[in-house]
Amino acid sequence: MSTEAPTADDTPPTGSAVEPLRLLAEDADDLHIISAALQDAILRPVDIAWEPQARRVTLALSRFCWECGGTRVMSAMQFGDVLSVKSRRLPRGPEHALELLAMDFEPGEAPGGRVIMMFAGGGDLRIDVECLDAVLTDLSERWPAKVAPTHLAEGSEPA
Repeated sequence: MSTEAPTADDTPPTGSAVEPLRLLAEDADDLHIISAALQDAILRPVDIAWEPQARRVTLALSRFCWECGGTRVMSAMQFGDVLSVKSRRLPRGPEHALELLAMDFEPGEAPGGRVIMMFAGGGDLRIDVECLDAVLTDLSERWPAKVAPTHLAEGSEPA
């Protein structure tokens, strides 16, 4: 590995493709990294698939790419070793948009616990796992986002 600064010949051409994101979470710290990558991802209730026999939950999301300067990409998040799934205050309408704010892991009996997915509007999805085994992967080419997400301080009004 070189420690020298890159030269003009080393820089990728403008408009070059960015590698698809592929992340694995096996502990709370890993999940926090994925949570940051998924902040402001959009999905619908029909994009959440719970397969009890396979002990798996899969979500299809439109991820806002903070690392790519305002693009979106279709991504999938999958949790393995799932024991149960519960939702609270999440709309059930198939076309209702859900905006993911953050994910957290609450340890239980080691190595298990629960993943809490928090959504705008106060709803959440709780995924109880025997052990944390989660994967995030980008599935499509990126496209320009129509609008960049904004985060207003509580009580603030948009300009």
